[in-house]
Formats: sequence, C-alpha cells, structure tokens
Amino acid sequence: MTSTATSSPLRLEGITKHFGGVVAIKQFDLEVNAGEIVALVGDNGAGKSTLVKIISGLYQPTAGSIQLNGEPVSFNDAADARAKGVEVVYQDLALVDQQPVYMNLFLGRELRKGPLRTLDRKEMQRQTQGLVDDLDVRIPSAKAMLADLSGGQRQGIAIARATHWASGLVLMDEPTAALGVAETGKVEEVILKLKQRGAAVLIVSHNLDQVFRIADRVTVMRRGTQVGTRETAGTDKNEIIAMITGLTS
Repeated sequence: MTSTATSSPLRLEGITKHFGGVVAIKQFDLEVNAGEIVALVGDNGAGKSTLVKIISGLYQPTAGSIQLNGEPVSFNDAADARAKGVEVVYQDLALVDQQPVYMNLFLGRELRKGPLRTLDRKEMQRQTQGLVDDLDVRIPSAKAMLADLSGGQRQGIAIARATHWASGLVLMDEPTAALGVAETGKVEEVILKLKQRGAAVLIVSHNLDQVFRIADRVTVMRRGTQVGTRETAGTDKNEIIAMITGLTS
C-alpha cells in the first residue's frame, strides 16, 4: 500500500467543532499515512475523544473536511462511517462474552449461505483464524469463547475485528488503559503488526512511554487547539509534556 498526498487513508483539514458557544476543536489538520502510527495526546478535555467521534461519525464537524483514501467523505452517523470503512477500538470493548471469537469478529455482519441464509460458521471461523494468526493474536482458536480469554486477548480480538472491516484506517481510543504491563505489551505487538500490514493507525493514548514505543509521529492538543506534531524519533517526553501543559520554551 503506497501513500501519497492525495491517497492517504486519513486526511483532516481545518476540522472545527462548536457545541453552542463553546469551541471544542479549532482548525485541526492531520494526515495519517499507510503503514504509519500517529499518536494523539493531550490532557483531559483537550478534544482528543471529540476528534475521534468526528472521524467515526458520532459527531459532525462544524467546519473542515475529512478525506478517506483521497476521497472527501461526510458521515450522518457512526453506522454511515462504518459502512465507509472507519473502525474504532475503544477501551471498553463492544464484544459479547457468551459468543465465540469468530462470532464476535462478524458481530452484526455475519456471513450466510444457501437459500435459507443459514450462518456460514466454517467460513467465518476460517477467516477469523487466518486474521488472528496473521496478527499474532495468541488465542486457543477462533472457536474459543470470549469469556475464557484474558483482557489482552480480548483487546487483540477487538483490533482484529477493526482491521478486518476497516479500509486501511484503524482508530484507537485508549485501547490499553485498562490492561496491565504484560497485556499492554501484547496488544502493542498487535498494533505494530497492523503497521507492518500497511494500515494507518491513529491512537489516543495518555501513556507517553507507549507513544514513544510504537508511534511514528505524535500530535498534541491543548484545550481544543492543535499545538503541534512531532516525529517521535526527533523529540522526547519532556518536549511533549511541555506542549501538553503549555510550558513550551
């Protein structure tokens, strides 16, 4: 997958969001390229989750434009965004404990076969197993019950599901916030696998250690304003913290 200025999986230009007289986001610009992880950071109330909700169709921007793979898009709601290939992985997983992994991957989008439109369980299992193997999500099998998996394994399934249905872009809103150190490391390995597959990943994270482990670039928001974007290889935590807090030199 090759990225250009006009075919990046995600391009935001001048995104602005007002809630009545309150400016939640002001003139936000960002491009996320194929095979790249961009981290979005800032204090609580900076506008990060609002931005994710705009990209995923929960909110409509007051001004500005969104492009997916070089094409301008606008969303009426989250279902509209999903239909156009926008998938989000949240901290609180939208998964069903009493269903097997493969049914969770195809939740609401089940494959059917034959004139009676019965569930094509074998094909869903095959596709699921292939994807989790490719992403190295370590689970017993695609037929394992979700309730029997650990928090990190469940988050890996949520990421696999987003990858399966996304059109080159995966959004993540604090996907490891509820996990311990070991589980977080496993999920980060899955996220890096997405990069290797050529996906574009935009991740909201409060964990700057995580940001510097996995992200290629980091963009900072403060009180609805985009302060700046840095290559992680060319900055450090002290500069990013200063940008977050406003104590820039």
